Amino acid sequence: MADPQADLDLRGTPCPLNFIRTRLALEKIPLGAGLVVDLDRGEPEQMVVEGLRGEGHRVSVGPHPGCVDAVRLGITRLGTPGDAITGHAIPGHGG
Repeated sequence: MADPQADLDLRGTPCPLNFIRTRLALEKIPLGAGLVVDLDRGEPEQMVVEGLRGEGHRVSVGPHPGCVDAVRLGITRLGTPGDAITGHAIPGHGG
């Protein structure tokens, strides 16, 4: 992921609001730009990651640097589902 253009801390935000807020943030950045999102582990992580990958964005998941109950997503805004890449750690974020 390139240097992020924005970041969101959505820990404690319930589903589906965390997904909606992430999508709104992605709409504000150009194609190819990066977004960093902090989320709670479990259902929020699963729902947001699956939803974004389903829309064709590149999503990497790594540990949150300050909270064991959270994850940090590195998202690259892409335009087509064929561009989604899965399973890569976020460089520089312990993944």
